Amino acid sequence: MKAYGVQNGNLKQMVLNEPEVGKGQVKIKMKSFGLNHRDLHIPDRYGVKENPLIIGSDGAGIVEDIWDGESRFQIGEEVVINPSLNWYENSDAPPENFEIVGMPSHGTFAEKFVISEDFVEKKPDHLNWEEAGVFALAGLTGFRALITKGQIQEKETLFIPGVGSGVHTHIILFAKAKGARVITTTRDSGKMQFAKELGADVVLNTFEDWEEALRNEKIDLVIESVGGATFNRSLDVLKKGGRMVTFGSSTNDEITFNLRKFFYGQYKMFGTTMGSREEFRYLLSFMEQHHIKPVLDKVFLFNELDQAFERLDKQHQFGKIAIRYE
Repeated sequence: MKAYGVQNGNLKQMVLNEPEVGKGQVKIKMKSFGLNHRDLHIPDRYGVKENPLIIGSDGAGIVEDIWDGESRFQIGEEVVINPSLNWYENSDAPPENFEIVGMPSHGTFAEKFVISEDFVEKKPDHLNWEEAGVFALAGLTGFRALITKGQIQEKETLFIPGVGSGVHTHIILFAKAKGARVITTTRDSGKMQFAKELGADVVLNTFEDWEEALRNEKIDLVIESVGGATFNRSLDVLKKGGRMVTFGSSTNDEITFNLRKFFYGQYKMFGTTMGSREEFRYLLSFMEQHHIKPVLDKVFLFNELDQAFERLDKQHQFGKIAIRYE
């Protein structure tokens, strides 16, 4: 079986034994998968080990085998993978045994993938294979940040510093479907145009004075994932009593901010990551209801994974990078 993962500290193509289906599991013949920034960091987290680890959290494919013929799925059924493992019901935080597909267990970048049927769902009919294979991790992360934690409402204003990632493009689509006003930022003129085409109402340059540019706006919700480089700038544009949700830190993890200013402003801050199966099913319903499709940046073939990772690492993408398995 062809696969792609990390071994001896390096990402590479590999050939491994095909996995066997176990009790309560299904085997999926993979058709497509999506890249995430998480995948770039797995070699450092996994370390220099001889045992290979298949990476990848997103994917879609066709059910090829089920345990003893007992499953809610049929052989030949088209499905998507929920990468948020062992988290069933919506809760304030994930359970202790929560994991993400692709680390520490094998991921989706392979010809065949075996997983508990609890974390497999029917592929939405309005998505093609490439779209179905890329949305789950980014879509679920953005959906929980915006809907569950952020509680975005119609006619509210959302501010997202930075645009271009899969999570951010999903958030814009979800927010517009909810009837919200969306303001975002970028330093790239091409991404600025893409963001406007996606539905962003205002797109600022990363380096301009956000407080001055937004002095006539009332920002109800900020969704922050950049970290130290933008955290205080984002807090400065949030209205008094406003809400901030943070789910990532692509710059500095540790920051300082004015605590007195924070409590006098009566701001609300929430941390989040991924989401529950309950939220994933709500996400699928929401996407079908509003006919939402993930933004595809570029589609690569499986043997072009090295080039796909290079594009992701250089942050040249706008939306999701898809891998098609033929």
